[in-house]
Amino acid sequence: MLCSAEGTSQYHSMFGIGRDLKSSSSPIPLLEQERPGEVAQGHVQVGHPEQGRLRGVCRTPQHPIASPLSPPDLYRKVFVFRKDPSDAYVVLRAGLEQPLHNFTVCLRSYTDLTRPHSLFSYATKAQDNEILLFKPKPGEYRFYVGGKFVTFRVPEGRGDWEHVCAGWESATGIAEFWLNGKPWPRKGLQRGYAVGAEAAILLGQEQDAFGGGFDVYNSFSGELADVYLWDTGLSPDKMRAAYLSLRLPPAVLAWKSLSYEVKGDVVVKPRLREALGP
Repeated sequence: MLCSAEGTSQYHSMFGIGRDLKSSSSPIPLLEQERPGEVAQGHVQVGHPEQGRLRGVCRTPQHPIASPLSPPDLYRKVFVFRKDPSDAYVVLRAGLEQPLHNFTVCLRSYTDLTRPHSLFSYATKAQDNEILLFKPKPGEYRFYVGGKFVTFRVPEGRGDWEHVCAGWESATGIAEFWLNGKPWPRKGLQRGYAVGAEAAILLGQEQDAFGGGFDVYNSFSGELADVYLWDTGLSPDKMRAAYLSLRLPPAVLAWKSLSYEVKGDVVVKPRLREALGP
């Protein structure tokens, strides 16, 4: 129940653990750092049987052939969580080695759900809600750090994509929340806390145990894209750049080179709209 990300070895113990049941009208903009003329170096979709084949391998002078271990190219793509409710999720791999004393997480979601649902779940063996972005109802987001949360009330969506960023720093306990490129009033959360590095990071489910313990009625249904995690805070300019899909600093988890594994009924599909700007 709810309480008041290259290296892969730490995930070997948790793959497959999850139990079967247990306001803005802006379109998504193009990514500036990836233009249509750029060549994808090759990628592989892991997990879903219909998408597990190597695809998009290109030969270039610099890279004669892409490795099957290359991260997938998610440019202009989304994760579609098809069912409601659902036991499906996406596992994200990150190379964290040290606890987090600062971080920023951003993502873009598109759903017509009115029930509670999880967007981003980062759990350690000691704390299942180490980092959690959760939407209990339209017009409200909850941002968890170390099992504690703050609530941000926002205008109810109008059936369009919502881009959210949440940032936290341990030294001050300041929690930031940005919706569609605009900041909400900052709040206090878990001053002096450290977020554990050995984590199970999932999209689409809220973990009540390390890598599992799902409640399908807290699952996500719809589309997710542009998922990022930084081990630092972002400046206001970078927060806005994330919303506009402009060039961003290196990240622990980056949509351009995301390492992931699909578990269950999640499909990677092209975005339906590609317009620039808000």
